[in-house]
Order: sequence, then C-alpha cells, then structure tokens
Amino acid sequence: MTKTFNIPKKEEVGPVNQAIFEVFEETLGFVPNLHAVLAHSENGLFRFLTYQNSETSLNGMEREAINLVVSQFNDSIYCLSSHMVLGKIKGFTEEEIVDIRKGRSGDIKINTLVELTIEILKNKGNVHESKTKAFFKQGYTKENLIDLMLQISEKVVLNYLHNFTKVAVDYPLALTLEE
Repeated sequence: MTKTFNIPKKEEVGPVNQAIFEVFEETLGFVPNLHAVLAHSENGLFRFLTYQNSETSLNGMEREAINLVVSQFNDSIYCLSSHMVLGKIKGFTEEEIVDIRKGRSGDIKINTLVELTIEILKNKGNVHESKTKAFFKQGYTKENLIDLMLQISEKVVLNYLHNFTKVAVDYPLALTLEE
C-alpha cells in the first residue's frame, strides 16, 4: 500500500490550524512537516500541541533524552533529526546525543532515566524492580515517573505518524548510528 500524505499549506487548512501555522512561522521560521500533517485533522494539531506543551516535572534535558531514546527505539528518522537539533538547544553536545541514542549517558541521573525508558519500551511497561529502584535512588519521584510515561506516549505518536506517512524530514538529517 502506498502511503500518500501531502504536507498541507496554510491556505489548505481550517482557521484554527492557520493560526497555529502562523505561530510556527513566527517562532521557528517554518511549519515542521510532521506538525503540518497533524493539521489534516481540524482538531489534531491543537490537541497534540496542547498535550506536548503541557507542564511537566521533567526538565528540558530529561525530556530530550526521553525523546531521543523513544525515537531511536522506534526508528523514526524525522523525530531523531528534530531532537538532534532540540537536544543541542537544551544543552547536550553531539557526543552526548549519540550516547543517549545508544542507550547510555555519562551523567548518572540521565543514564538512569535513559535505562528506565529503554526498559519501559522493550517490556511494554513491565519493568524490573531494580530499574525502578535505581530511578528513585537518583532523586526521581512518582510524579517524574508519571511524566516519563506521558513523555514516552507523546513521542510515540509522532514517531508512528512519521513512520506511517514518511513525510520529508525538514531538519538536518540524523546520521545512522555505528554499532
């Protein structure tokens, strides 16, 4: 089956999505292709952005580490490419980003978060108690654990959407990891 999803232009979407496109253009200078695809639904883009931009107990670097792990796990080149850029903005070096994509971090707290995220993904939430204990030992809380789960779910939506639609990546392309 051929998957054909066009990237709608501002004049092709409803008024709510047009307003959101204008905000993207003002803040980023463009509307990311994958977000534009969400505008095929009159409510989809607004609904997703509300979820994506909700308050969380995790800081920007923690969210980006989760986004990189989930996108790597789901082989989403679009999301890997965008989070390579966003990870640098949040303070990671290119080397740290590659390490996170490989499932590790030199920062013990981030490393614990990365390891737990991988366990959650691999085992569909059925995590060995030692991983959970390690997470809490690093100072994370039950609130952080809930926010981790929500961050995973938010990223899975975009990973799957891109893996399905295959829209063009409009960020510098993430390189394939060397084993």
